[in-house]
Amino acid sequence: MQELKDKIALVTGATRGLGKGIALALARQGATIIVNYPPFESEPVTVIQEIVDLGGQAKAMMADVSNYEQVQQMFQRISAEYGQLDILVNNAGTAQAKDIFEIEEEDWHRIVETNLSSGFYCSKMAMQMMREQQSGRIVFISSMVAHQGAIFGHVHYSASKSGQLGMVKTLARTAARLGITVNAVAPGIIETELLFKTHGKEEVGKLAASVPLGLGRPDDVGNAVAFLCSSQARYITGATLDVNGGMYLR
Repeated sequence: MQELKDKIALVTGATRGLGKGIALALARQGATIIVNYPPFESEPVTVIQEIVDLGGQAKAMMADVSNYEQVQQMFQRISAEYGQLDILVNNAGTAQAKDIFEIEEEDWHRIVETNLSSGFYCSKMAMQMMREQQSGRIVFISSMVAHQGAIFGHVHYSASKSGQLGMVKTLARTAARLGITVNAVAPGIIETELLFKTHGKEEVGKLAASVPLGLGRPDDVGNAVAFLCSSQARYITGATLDVNGGMYLR
């Protein structure tokens, strides 16, 4: 049984890494996927094809989700083409390996706007659509560092991911009476291109050795998101699901 059949799901930053893993996991459960990608990337033909190969349906929609005007335009298109939105996954994000002595003002704004402001913009627009339906699922992709802080630097990244959890809790209270749940997934060390880009192969090896279950895969996160979007999670809201292989326990 496909739990998410006939559901329309928007996954931001869905061209690679966690976003791609999430998009594929939702597609396996029957959801039609809107694959969001930023203007500086080429159209995600590969992701779309992989979803089609699974027997699913998908469409690419370009928008810089840190830009409110572009987010509004994307949601206008979603409304016109689908007339509904059942799932929003706020996944778009980036990281930067700098400590507080190296971070410039523009670094701070870029990370916070990409990771945090985007979630606010998309959630605001999604909740307007979901309110009309009296149903919906919103999931933020946060991080283990929101709980424990980063091992090295990343103060802007940690702040943005912690901010997401505060947003989740507040939106969950607002959304509950509208039939909408709002939750987060906090991944640990997941094997993605961004991980190797920000840490390097040697450091990633050391990090992997420190995780009881080793490095995670994007589909580990995708399966957690799919659960939170399913009817089985109907009574879960304002929660954070840790997917970190036992690296951080709370």
